[in-house]
Amino acid sequence: MNMKTSVAIEKAVPVADPDIARTEFRNAMARMAAAVNIVTTNGPAGIAGFAATAVCSVTDNPPTLLVCLNRGASVHPAVTQNGVLCVNVLSEAHQDLSRLFGGKTPVAERFAGASWSELSTGAPVLEDALVSFDCRIVRQADGGTHDILLCEVDAIRQRDEGQGLIYFDRAYHPAGKAE
Repeated sequence: MNMKTSVAIEKAVPVADPDIARTEFRNAMARMAAAVNIVTTNGPAGIAGFAATAVCSVTDNPPTLLVCLNRGASVHPAVTQNGVLCVNVLSEAHQDLSRLFGGKTPVAERFAGASWSELSTGAPVLEDALVSFDCRIVRQADGGTHDILLCEVDAIRQRDEGQGLIYFDRAYHPAGKAE
């Protein structure tokens, strides 16, 4: 196999040193654009929510999403004990709401920043989300510092207007067609 070395590569960092590997990995992941979501839950363990980019589809039969959740996050017990969650896909108008759910803001203040309803699981559904996936957690796997949650979709609500919100290079950007 004849392979050329690209001149666009600025540096290659070995990952033998865990501290360097972690920093370089985080910096590299900042260059991977991702949709911004607010993941919510409600049930016996209480109401909670967090901003997340580590969400993706797994399969359409049955409709299933993957959500990664840091075990050290304050919302972890509520999400895992409730066993339900809603992935609310944000539009470009939700930057401030994402910041509320991404920081150390108290739970009541997070939810006071928007209008909510519910579908089948009882998890809060953001009224003006581009899409809301109301889910039941069906499996949980160890992912190092995070739990990987496999979530079967019970209900979907979507709207046709609005641009998506992505996070790229540690900043928010609109995504999709302009209206």
